[in-house]
Amino acid sequence: MHPMLNIAIRAARNAGQVIVKGFANPDNIETRQKGLNDFVTNIDLDAENAIVNTIRKSYPEHTIIGEECGELTGSNPDYQWIVDSLDGTTNFMNGIPHFAVSIALRVKGRVEQAVVYDPIRDELFSASRGAGAQLNGYRIRTGKAKDLTGTVLATGFPFKQKHHVDAYLGMFKDMFIQCADIRRAGAASLDLVYVAAGRVDGYWELALKPWDFAAGSLIAREAGAIVTDFVGGHNFERSGNLVCANPKVLKSMLSTIREHLPESLAQ
Repeated sequence: MHPMLNIAIRAARNAGQVIVKGFANPDNIETRQKGLNDFVTNIDLDAENAIVNTIRKSYPEHTIIGEECGELTGSNPDYQWIVDSLDGTTNFMNGIPHFAVSIALRVKGRVEQAVVYDPIRDELFSASRGAGAQLNGYRIRTGKAKDLTGTVLATGFPFKQKHHVDAYLGMFKDMFIQCADIRRAGAASLDLVYVAAGRVDGYWELALKPWDFAAGSLIAREAGAIVTDFVGGHNFERSGNLVCANPKVLKSMLSTIREHLPESLAQ
């Protein structure tokens, strides 16, 4: 195992311990609203501190970019850790046991190591670029569906971008007509690694942030999936509009999305 992936795993497990303890004691959870339909808890912050401390202990010169802490600049900007200490905060706040820790290491602008950890199920998804993807140490591969027929898809509603609801619902309707069913579980990182593990056949969402997808997208790609923006390009890292599936399912999903794509999302 790559030593930096090992540190990412250690950091994710340390954060997971904080989260599980917090989830078991809901009376101790403190919540505040930081934006429209956007919340943070004291557990998000404590878990992020656990990650930052673990990384800084081994790599004090690296930069850390977290959803809550912002950018903690290190002396070596070539190494950037992209961290979401609790992806699925709304689920966590409401007692829904579906959330994850997401940690990616970007080296000179390219994600090289990735971990997504579900502390409730003790499922640790990981990948190193070029070395495949794993779940708890076992190799995983994306599903083999040839089109949308019979597939189960995952998505996320644009709850922070409700002005796109008409376009999104058009995509949803046409996707739903073609596939078997659709899931909306509330944690982008887990949606991506579920594609990697073949649990769902494809996933799409708009307006994501880098910490939502940095780790999960590498794990999905290493498992055989393709990750693109809504027009099949590579601009999802900037736009946050993302589609993920095996090559054949992706083609069908992009074709469906294209029918409802306003110019504001065609990027």
